[in-house]
Amino acid sequence: MRTLYTSMGIVAMVLLSACSGMSSTDKGTIAGAAVGGVAGSALTSGSALGTVGGAAAGGIIGHEVGQNQDRRR
Repeated sequence: MRTLYTSMGIVAMVLLSACSGMSSTDKGTIAGAAVGGVAGSALTSGSALGTVGGAAAGGIIGHEVGQNQDRRR
């Protein structure tokens, strides 16, 4: 189990380092889609339609939030 957690941590660090050159809009879109997909899946008991719908809604919301942050800079 410890190996699994270590591997997950390493993968997370590698994936997050790829975001260093992205704008807040891009980061917001990706984060929103990920969170929305998980939430949609959880709310619909794993339905594919719920997961895709949640990811789409989360991506749209994340895009708008990130775009707002980019405008303030």
